[in-house]
Amino acid sequence: MRTMRSVRAMARIAFVALALGASIANVHAGEARLVHPVFQDHAVLQRDRPIRLWGQAPQGEQVAVSLAGRTTRVRADGDGRWEATLPPQAAGGPYELAVEAGASRQVLHDVQVGDVWLCSGQSNMELPLWRALDASSEIASAAHPRIRLFMVPKAAADLPAPGFEGEPRWEVASPDSAREFSAACFYFARELQKTVDVPMGLVQAAWGGSRIESWTSAEALRAGGDQDEALDVLALHATDPSAALARWGPSWERWWRSRDGVPPDDAPWRPDAPLAADWRVAPAELGAWERWGVPALAAYDGMLWYRTQVTLTAAQAARPAVLELGAIDETDMTWVNGVAVGSRYGPGSARRYPLPPGLLKAGANTVAINVLDTYRDGGLAGPASAHALRLDDGSRVILDAPWRYRPAPGGAAPPSAPWQAANGLATLYNGMIAPLGRLGLRGVLWYQGESNTGDGAAYATRLRALRADWRARFGDALPFLVVQLAGYGMPPVTPGESGWAEVREAQRRVVADDTASGLAVAIDIGDPYDIHPPNKQELGRRLARVARHVVYGERMPSPSGPVARAAWRVPGGVAVAFDGVTGGLAAKSADTPIGFELCGAAGAPCHYARATLAGDRVLLDASLEEAPRRVRYCWADGPVCTLHDSSGLPAGPFELPVSSAEVPR
Repeated sequence: MRTMRSVRAMARIAFVALALGASIANVHAGEARLVHPVFQDHAVLQRDRPIRLWGQAPQGEQVAVSLAGRTTRVRADGDGRWEATLPPQAAGGPYELAVEAGASRQVLHDVQVGDVWLCSGQSNMELPLWRALDASSEIASAAHPRIRLFMVPKAAADLPAPGFEGEPRWEVASPDSAREFSAACFYFARELQKTVDVPMGLVQAAWGGSRIESWTSAEALRAGGDQDEALDVLALHATDPSAALARWGPSWERWWRSRDGVPPDDAPWRPDAPLAADWRVAPAELGAWERWGVPALAAYDGMLWYRTQVTLTAAQAARPAVLELGAIDETDMTWVNGVAVGSRYGPGSARRYPLPPGLLKAGANTVAINVLDTYRDGGLAGPASAHALRLDDGSRVILDAPWRYRPAPGGAAPPSAPWQAANGLATLYNGMIAPLGRLGLRGVLWYQGESNTGDGAAYATRLRALRADWRARFGDALPFLVVQLAGYGMPPVTPGESGWAEVREAQRRVVADDTASGLAVAIDIGDPYDIHPPNKQELGRRLARVARHVVYGERMPSPSGPVARAAWRVPGGVAVAFDGVTGGLAAKSADTPIGFELCGAAGAPCHYARATLAGDRVLLDASLEEAPRRVRYCWADGPVCTLHDSSGLPAGPFELPVSSAEVPR
């Protein structure tokens, strides 16, 4: 029996099908598709700046582009590409945008001119309205005719793509269209329109689990100078995937042998590698290793080796074949008979790896898989019959030997194959940012970093490179609004190191060195049990406040709460001064704040410090034998942070050097 939800879903599907059919019918009726798909009915164009538009027309044909009574004429080049620039236009609409080339004509209806925002990052930017707080009522009230939504289809590519994968559409914000859209992005625009009363165009380009390197162009990454080998492999993968694998496999294997505690002869991918006692038989049904009933794996996030065999006849071994693997969570590196055949990131997705000719042999063939899981369930999905060789005659030969496994403890994560979607190099830039061309933007909202916490010390360099890279594409003065990572995980009981804290500090420093960047502090609206905190309404409010100051020039003490400025030694301790304090500093649920640490030189241990409030300063008692060299605040994955000001905004996490004397403003 169908539920009401399924009936509504079918109705939505039918409506979308009818709408797409009508669009195609219009094209067939004489409205040729002349303009790039980023420009459609209901689109928003950036106000107060020259409006760039582009598309395809017959080679050498004159193209006329008209908007709001103004027309520009250009000519298509030798490849049929045209680009036109219309004069700046004030906020307004709706308008019709007409493009004509010879006998072909395309008209876009209900086009608005306002502010366009690119909302990008990983899963916390991707998280839709239906997963945020108070989802039912928020979705029901999501009708905002002057907020327009454009969701870039998920796509990864080895080279910059000229167009989108699929048929994305601009949609007017409504309960149906907003339901799956980024909650952080939508709530930001809704809040911002209270003070900036213009149409808002929201472009969502986000992918859960993605690293910052995948959003950065190959040129920008190569300028960093530390990833040339991997970028060379990526370029090779675009034309010859087998050759790229042949180069990448040995690189991965060298990394494995460089791990601490790995014997020089430990090569689990090799078919002649012995299966010692530490290789145990996996359950026949496979599935998430957390559910095997093995205590050591019950909450294990890390790498696991799998090994099995498949027996072939000489005739079977001579046929072209594809290795089919069931769903894997999250990242695999796979070998057959000691030769690397594939690597992919894709939580819960199946793999299909074509095998090089001559790799298979009559008799036993060894399949070895290294699986990396970093969040919740991980491993090879069952049943065992999901994993097989598919020969070119259509037959399947199931991997018939029992699967054996061996954990690979250690905190270091393996290098990601450069062509992997969310963990690769430039792959999401190529597939999701490049197709946007040089779209006019008001600014960028960036919420990413969770997937880079394993190497937080490098994040500042990566974030600066991304910001410069996107400004080179979209405009030198492009504002960048960064969400500082929310708290996640249980509060610590002793000071320690934290990759999450390192990323937050990198975000703070990168924003601080650029007047066209802003930071939205989210440390206090995280969830210790959920990496996807649902309170995206408050996050949207904070992002809008940052935009009002950084982008629109509204004067306020601080757009993001108290900001630590400097720390210096005073008799008996250390003073920390804050800028941007509204009213005065205060602590939640106590007279004094917690979460401050005093530390020695880099690498030396830290100790919690008692704090007292003094206007716009915090005074810390120093009980160290040596003079403190650094002060840290809220330095943990999921710290408890209690310092704020009278606006209610929190002081964000930071690390500062301790000077010998007061630092002047």
